[in-house]
Amino acid sequence: MHTPSDIALEQDPPTLPKKHSQHTVLADKAEYKKQLKKWQTRLLHVQQAYYHQKRRCIIVMEGWDAAGKGGAIRRVTEKLDPRGFEVYPIAAPTKEEQGKHYLYRFQTKLPALGEIAIFDRSWYGRVLVERIEKFATKTQWQRAYQEINEFERMLLDDDARIIKLFLHITPDEQHKRFTERLENPIKRWKLTTEDIRNRQRWGDYEKATLDMFTNTSTEAAPWHVVAANHKWYTRVDVLKTIVKAMEKGIDLTPPPVDPEVLSLAREHLSYPPPCEY
Repeated sequence: MHTPSDIALEQDPPTLPKKHSQHTVLADKAEYKKQLKKWQTRLLHVQQAYYHQKRRCIIVMEGWDAAGKGGAIRRVTEKLDPRGFEVYPIAAPTKEEQGKHYLYRFQTKLPALGEIAIFDRSWYGRVLVERIEKFATKTQWQRAYQEINEFERMLLDDDARIIKLFLHITPDEQHKRFTERLENPIKRWKLTTEDIRNRQRWGDYEKATLDMFTNTSTEAAPWHVVAANHKWYTRVDVLKTIVKAMEKGIDLTPPPVDPEVLSLAREHLSYPPPCEY
């Protein structure tokens, strides 16, 4: 009898570095543009392979407030075929959703065959904000680690690929970005009272995040921590991480021309054109 795959936690889960090294900076704009174009083009090719092979991918984006998740997602999707992906910004559950299992609202957003679903925050809110703000009891959020692992195992066994990223900034960088948002009328709306309150509990959120890594970074769906103090570096690294994870075990060779399309092209388009001498 076939049984679900084993859930194997990583022996060395990621951590949150206190400082970011000089290697997590991309200071030259021309180089940034070059790298961005390279990885966006490569991601488009991967997206096309997933479409033709009817593969599914689920991308989970978590991170500190003002870490740049929205900007990274925009660069990830900028060159993709819009018919093949969906972005889900996750806020507090609706009144109707609150009366159902917390995973319900995510199960309704899973990608169809050949498509990519990007979650801007996710089911991991159960062990982060719901834990810290006591929206979930201790029993509920502790139980959620295994529930989430089993949920992801179900998706992985069904041939979906799951890529989980956490964008990490330092408290000083977050303070700088909050201040910039306050002073910029166009971005002011992004800063909420909840963001400011959450900052006062940095230590609690840090512990919850590390516990999340320890209990849910599996060999099949590991967490990737992306240094996010420098936005250019972050955007390229997010793209690079996604591309490399999506490419594993995938044939990226473009499919041959559909025989029916080729037949009609020969009949109605004079294809191939005659050689010119």
